Amino acid sequence: LVLVTAINPTPAGEGKTTTSIGLADAIHRLGKKSVLALREPSLGPVFGLKGGAAGGGYAQVLPMEDINLHFTGDFHAIGAANNLLAAMLDNHIQQGNALGIDPRRIVWKRAVDMNARALRHTVIGLGSPIDGIPREDSFQITVASEIMAIFCLSQNVTDLKERLSRIIVAYTRDRKPVTAHDLKAEGAMCALLKDALRPNLVQTIEHTPAFIHGGPFANIAHGCNSVLATECAMKLGDYAITEAGFGADLGAEKFLDIKCRTAGLVPDAVVIVATVRALKYNGGVAVSELNKENLSALAKGLPNLLRHIENIRNVYHLPCVVAINEFPSDTEAEYRLIEEACYK
Repeated sequence: LVLVTAINPTPAGEGKTTTSIGLADAIHRLGKKSVLALREPSLGPVFGLKGGAAGGGYAQVLPMEDINLHFTGDFHAIGAANNLLAAMLDNHIQQGNALGIDPRRIVWKRAVDMNARALRHTVIGLGSPIDGIPREDSFQITVASEIMAIFCLSQNVTDLKERLSRIIVAYTRDRKPVTAHDLKAEGAMCALLKDALRPNLVQTIEHTPAFIHGGPFANIAHGCNSVLATECAMKLGDYAITEAGFGADLGAEKFLDIKCRTAGLVPDAVVIVATVRALKYNGGVAVSELNKENLSALAKGLPNLLRHIENIRNVYHLPCVVAINEFPSDTEAEYRLIEEACYK
């Protein structure tokens, strides 16, 4: 099992997915069985600043357009389960509120897989008495739903149902938590997710198999593809290549502290993706100036990379290598500076 992570990235990302795909293809060319396990793209980032998440150049998973747009409908199933729970919560309050839920202390949000700023803060239940109880509500992007994190940590349908039942949706007037189980919602939610729980199998341009399944954000969840996809990759290949979101101080640590502990996984190696532009960005250079050679800023940004290496080696005691993802604006002098720092 090989984990691909990165240094603290620029807003555009540094190429973890592209490097993961390239690494798997390279191992495949050596005659070894390599299998990828990657995260599914969300429509929000696909249509936003970040763009798609299926690799780039000759290091892509196919069909790229289908993977980026809806794919097999997993995210829609997760959004439906999320909103079913929200609807059952509101209906319970409308039908007499036997649990004594305090409408001011509802913590469960609705979900839509899109960057919809205007839905962050809403008021629902307006109209006649049959239209619900007026209250403040909000939407979040589907990948930020707690159900996405649960989905990716579940090892079977039974485990999924048990985890769903423990979701806290609100608090009573006595400040006691109300769960999905209290609303008897976990069975219906699980039924919506039963097919989505199956990992999706695609391939790279060079025909390396790839499981693409699930994808919670690393800043609010654990930022990794599903446990089931990773386990499938490990069982079917000599080398399983997977990734974790954001930098090594976020996604990689959550992969090791949460996902690995939950599933009993132990990585054999870690790849830290670094780019010249990200190191200069961490050295204080503005985004508009990243394509210009700047050795002093690069030197200021190098401690970021070195600390990530130190954490992987000394905290988690795992072997790691640094992969420099090259860009046309990079110079040989910048590469030499990075290599010299890593070899020290």
